[in-house]
Amino acid sequence: MKLLALGDIVGNGGCEFVRKKLPSIKRQYGIDICLANGENSAVGNGILPFSADHLFASGVDFITTGNHVFRRSEIHDYIDSRGDIIRPYNMHCSVPGKGIGIIDMLSYKIGIINLMGTAYMNSNFANPFDSLDKALGEIKDCRVKIVDFHAESTGEKRALGFYADSRVSVFFGTHTHVQTADAQILPGGTGYITDLGMCGSVNSVLGVESECVIKALRTGMPTRFKAAEESIQLDGCIFEIDEKTGLCLSAESVSIR
Repeated sequence: MKLLALGDIVGNGGCEFVRKKLPSIKRQYGIDICLANGENSAVGNGILPFSADHLFASGVDFITTGNHVFRRSEIHDYIDSRGDIIRPYNMHCSVPGKGIGIIDMLSYKIGIINLMGTAYMNSNFANPFDSLDKALGEIKDCRVKIVDFHAESTGEKRALGFYADSRVSVFFGTHTHVQTADAQILPGGTGYITDLGMCGSVNSVLGVESECVIKALRTGMPTRFKAAEESIQLDGCIFEIDEKTGLCLSAESVSIR
């Protein structure tokens, strides 16, 4: 099977570009399943039912999220009511939604785990290494296992990737919005990339209009960030997985303008 994983989708521009490009990408590469991180898909940050529905209608099959998932309260009931959008597994158990999702392909199942990093991020999240062990126990019947690790530190992503090697089919990082040049197959057969990148403006600071970020960093004053909507690029990675063994056969990063 072929999996397309898309980096953080930023704002209306990112959502519209995914709608424009994704159907032809899926046909061109023979994609079976498309996953996307949607935690920045709403206008003004976070994710809304409207932006999630837009991504599903555009051809995204499953949505993972991250630290901004509950920025907008409208998503609470939505994420509780669906099985195709999840929040990080190592958030507190009382928050809405689930950290694990399963896609039934009839002849086999795909288990998807969303995790949050702790290095340089909110320390209230449970340890991602222990959380991965626990989550894998909950999807042990799934032949194909996929992890979205939403984290700041490249070192933490690499470490957890090697910790997961041979136990998951694919391990990719999100959150930093800059695609890394290390798509590879780890020694144990896990497809890996440190960060998928983003679906957002290339003429921006991580998808935000550069003037906003420059002002905030120069002055230290509160600044309203606005997503840049021009010159959008779609970043992601295509993984080919042997559905019989659950091991990854190839990993190829993509960037499409």
